[in-house]
Amino acid sequence: MITIEAKNLSKQYGTGDAAVMAVRDMSLKTLPGEFLSIMGESGSGKSTLLAMLGALNTPTSGSYMVDDMDVYGLSADQRADFRREFLGFVFQSFHLVPYLTVEENVMLPLVATTKSKKEKQLLAEAALEKVGLQGKGGRLPNQISGGEAERVAIARAVVNEPPILMADEPTGNLDSETSEEIMGLFTELNEQGITIIMVTHSHECARYAKRIVKVSDGLIVTDSAIEKVA
Repeated sequence: MITIEAKNLSKQYGTGDAAVMAVRDMSLKTLPGEFLSIMGESGSGKSTLLAMLGALNTPTSGSYMVDDMDVYGLSADQRADFRREFLGFVFQSFHLVPYLTVEENVMLPLVATTKSKKEKQLLAEAALEKVGLQGKGGRLPNQISGGEAERVAIARAVVNEPPILMADEPTGNLDSETSEEIMGLFTELNEQGITIIMVTHSHECARYAKRIVKVSDGLIVTDSAIEKVA
């Protein structure tokens, strides 16, 4: 099981009078199998923090360890391998390739692997079944609903069976009913052992987590456990 620990992470953009400190000395540790929600207003630093935890944005200072691995001590190629092995990403914009089928979109993270085409198809089918889209792999993105497109994005994120799923406003483009369905799916994935770190501005979505971290002006202001939704 994976443990994540960030110590005194800071991120500065620009220099001199134009310098902006987006994240300031943030420290955060997650236990294996946690469902953590990061909340804050626009510009609070929550998405910058998530990008650093996702090995996508090098911090100006601080350290970031995943199972005793110094993530930002790795080379760029090693970090790419780390992301492929350990992380799945879900974003507010689904980022589906319009001319690829649902199944082909889900298979994209497998392109760089040595698996056979049949193995990739079987993994994609299993991922689609996991998100309730079995039988829809042959459709194009314009032939499915917004909620289904988000499920495809989630299937793509978990097709490599990563231990950590990171989500940035995953329900931002969805209506309330569909958002509840997606959050229910996140809960199911978490119950299967996947650690989830989710950025959201929605209190309704955040309540599905086991723990909420609130950030403001680049700082963590509260960090508290909550009751899971029944």
